[in-house]
Amino acid sequence: MAAQLDCARSTVQASIDRLIDIGVLEKHTRELPGLGDTAHSYRVIYDRAPDAGYDFDAYLAAEEQENDPISGASEGRTPADISAPPADHGAAPPAGSGSAPYNAPSLTTPDERKERERERGFSEGEGNAKAVEREFKRFFIGWGTAISDSEPDARREWSVLTAEERQAAQDGSAVYQEIALSTGRKYLCSAAKYLKERRWEKLPALKAKTAAPAAIERHNAYSRPWAAHRLALLSQHPVQLFLDKFEDKIIADAPEKADAIWRNKREKAGWPDVVKMHELARERKQVVVPPHIVALAATGFDKVEVGGDVWEAWKRLHHERCWPWLPEPQGLPFVQFPALPDGIDDPDEAVLWALKDFQKRMIEERDHDDAA
Repeated sequence: MAAQLDCARSTVQASIDRLIDIGVLEKHTRELPGLGDTAHSYRVIYDRAPDAGYDFDAYLAAEEQENDPISGASEGRTPADISAPPADHGAAPPAGSGSAPYNAPSLTTPDERKERERERGFSEGEGNAKAVEREFKRFFIGWGTAISDSEPDARREWSVLTAEERQAAQDGSAVYQEIALSTGRKYLCSAAKYLKERRWEKLPALKAKTAAPAAIERHNAYSRPWAAHRLALLSQHPVQLFLDKFEDKIIADAPEKADAIWRNKREKAGWPDVVKMHELARERKQVVVPPHIVALAATGFDKVEVGGDVWEAWKRLHHERCWPWLPEPQGLPFVQFPALPDGIDDPDEAVLWALKDFQKRMIEERDHDDAA
């Protein structure tokens, strides 16, 4: 601006400050996580002429007094050791014929109000950049596919939502995920897609779809559908976890305990849906299993003796992957796991191949559903 007006940068800044003083311009300091303050953002809010009490003559006189040419901006500049000539006293060129933007609430369009609200969401009060980032983190961590999602894509979609839309997206997140999975779909959409398509607004339709009795199938703990559903959930990536202050202090004092602390945390909280299944199993309560998982469990499963060699092999596999192990089967002599392949004598290798075969069939079933 200074170069285009052939004046000093200080003159431009002083003019901006005056516009802010008389209420026709807003200046916002933007803060980005990890970057601190960034360039200011400005918004013209010239709704009407400033109050009659404002001294425009003093304004113009001060501007003329401060006006000075830019050193070296073009050929023929006055050397630094010679006083600069006085600023041109000519009047500024006339404004264009178009009217200035009008900010009166009654004349501001809904889109403009939404855009201004979005800007305020990143620069003012509860909606400043840090607060919005904290809101985003809470949302993203709670999304079922966060571990494999693109966080930048989700953050970009989050940033274009208004405060009300962000709150609605957060409020509808858990309900949407639960209902979406209960319809028989194995995998969730990405967090970015959920935000971009505003899928929380589809919750009434999803609830209606899942209200039909045929869409809800409940099964007992340790049954084949229950076991298949549990392994299907464990086959997903764990949710993102963070250490609390107490755990941080323990690791700082005894770094050798880090692995045990992280393992314990993942087993207890890495797969919250499985933890919930285990709690219901202890209470002898049934769980809802999606129909495509019920179909998957109809074949390829076999009884495993509690406490036997195969049971212990499955337990070791769970430990290696930080998966939560089965709760006490409450006197059942057998539980259900994927059938072991023929020709493999080593139990640990056999259960690993049984798990891989189950996951392969699960993917094929999902692809079949997608094609349908």
